Amino acid sequence: MKNYLKSVLVIFFMIAFSDLHSQIKAGRVIGLNLSTMSLKAKDIHYDTKTLAGIRFGGLFEIPLTGKLALQPGVLFSSKGTVYKIDTSELFMSPVYIEVPVNAVYSFGSKSVKISLLAGLYFACGIGGNMTGTGGALRSISFGSGANNDMKIFDMGLNLGAVVNIKGLMISVQYGLGLTNLSPVLSADSEIKNKVIGILFTSLFAGKK
Repeated sequence: MKNYLKSVLVIFFMIAFSDLHSQIKAGRVIGLNLSTMSLKAKDIHYDTKTLAGIRFGGLFEIPLTGKLALQPGVLFSSKGTVYKIDTSELFMSPVYIEVPVNAVYSFGSKSVKISLLAGLYFACGIGGNMTGTGGALRSISFGSGANNDMKIFDMGLNLGAVVNIKGLMISVQYGLGLTNLSPVLSADSEIKNKVIGILFTSLFAGKK
């Protein structure tokens, strides 16, 4: 996971600090995360509810063919869920730096385009809060082993649809976490992210 994340970051920053070709576009992203998690421990599946969070950052759109493009980016992404243990309602809200790498297929006119996207995301936990012992709020501890709450690195799939109106993109995306984030696997435990993102992106052409 570490090697994958490092490779994607290297590629992204090489693009970001190079002399961008005129066809490459840069964009700013802001939107809403509607997230939940699959939570399981000792064969007990916990009921979870949606938790709202924020996602923002930047991306590039790199043309590959007439209708196909690559969209790498770097985003701040707040995820999590609300769940119950007995009669107590608890929450977990990790915050990530996320690196999506999506392939985008577009069709339509110059003024209005419809796009379908699919790809991967790589994420690193940088913070967040959760309900601790006695209902007190505390910071999430990232790492492996019983003394931590979640593993730090996540990876998953992205799927989505986009409407592009003269450079303003409105998209609905689904991110399915593939990594079991539970720090302890011996208890048949599982933590996986599931996120619906509603995003607004403004694209700008690079300098010639």
